[in-house]
Amino acid sequence: MLVVLVVIAVAVVFVLADRWRRGAFVFGTATLLAAVFRLLMPSERVGLLAVRSKPFDVSALVAVGGAIVWLAVSIDPLGTG
Repeated sequence: MLVVLVVIAVAVVFVLADRWRRGAFVFGTATLLAAVFRLLMPSERVGLLAVRSKPFDVSALVAVGGAIVWLAVSIDPLGTG
């Protein structure tokens, strides 16, 4: 859980530094990292990452993380084009 929180903190720093696309990408990566931890670690060790059953948690985290990463990559930066 601590590793995921550190990556989220990095994402917040990027957003506060006006690098919102990079921050969104890092946040999506943190969500995907949480999915990997939830998949590989036993339920009693994942702490707050365990909400429902393991298959539900992993699929929800992958769906949300993948969507955030896809949006961060697919949106054109402002002022170009």
